[in-house]
Formats: sequence, C-alpha cells, structure tokens
Amino acid sequence: MPIVSLYKVIRVFWMNLIIRTGVAVFLATSIGIALAAHSEAQGVVKSAHGAWSMVCDTPPGASTEQCALMQNVVAEDRSEVGLSVVILRTADQKAEIMRVLAPLGVLLPNGLGLNVDGKDIGRAYFVRCFADGCYAEVILQGELLETMKTGTTATFIVFQTPEEGIGIPVDLDGFTEGYAEIP
Repeated sequence: MPIVSLYKVIRVFWMNLIIRTGVAVFLATSIGIALAAHSEAQGVVKSAHGAWSMVCDTPPGASTEQCALMQNVVAEDRSEVGLSVVILRTADQKAEIMRVLAPLGVLLPNGLGLNVDGKDIGRAYFVRCFADGCYAEVILQGELLETMKTGTTATFIVFQTPEEGIGIPVDLDGFTEGYAEIP
C-alpha cells in the first residue's frame, strides 16, 4: 500500500475518532499537519471486527481497492500519545506487515517495544519518520502472528527518554477474524 494511501486510511480513522470523541488536540499532535494536506481521503470502513476495523481505499493510479486492518489507540495516562496499528498485505500478496505509526518526539534508538498479555515479544525499530510521525514495521508471521491471534491485549511501548517507556494497550479482540478477511 503506497504511503499516501496509508495516510488517507489513517486520516479517515482519525476523523471518525474526532467525530465520536471530540479529541481534536489529539489529532493535531498525533497525526500531524501532513495528513491535513490529504483532505481528498476517500477511505471507507468496510467492516468491524471487535476493536479492529477494515478500511479500504483505491489509491490514485491503482485499479483495485486496497484494504488494511486498523486500530487507533491513545495511552490511558497520556492523552497526547497515541498509535495507529495497521495490518496490510504487501503489493505482491506474499506477506502481511504490521505497521505502527507513533507520534513525533519518541526516542528512535529504543524502538517500539511489544508485550502481549504480559509476555515480552521484543522490539521493532523505526524505519522512517514523516511529518505525521514515525513508522515501525515488521513482517507478521510465525510466532508473532500466533501470539497476536491468541492474545487478549498487546501493549506497545514508546520511549520519550531512555528510562521512560509509555505503554499503550491495543485490544486484540477481533484481530483473528479481521486478519482472515484482509484481501
């Protein structure tokens, strides 16, 4: 999925979040000004799977619709820190990727930590940053995929200092069903 299309999909989710919760400040700090430039977003929520949503869009120049399983979350004790977790299939249809968008200001060398139901899974390193935040991504396969399917809560950990990790819980309810429907 091209990054512009991912921007569009994330923007649709954040707009829905704002409409439901009125958290305009969170949108501005977590997603950033760059997404505002993509106001032509046409992504549509096609289905809901527990805490996850399937969002689809036809990116410019593409002949077919692309879909991603998504969830947007905010730290329970730090409303200015949020994540977008996106599960999508690669363009060649050979793998699924878990891409996590963290806000600007996170400490990049520490990466993005992951715990599932209290078990340390490891860290993913940030691969790039844009005006809207920094992206970490991993291939979703094997033990990691099974852990996500059988888990209850994934906690993603971002760092603002080497000592200060902020845990952000992601509900895994509906993950298995949604994952099975990624086209």
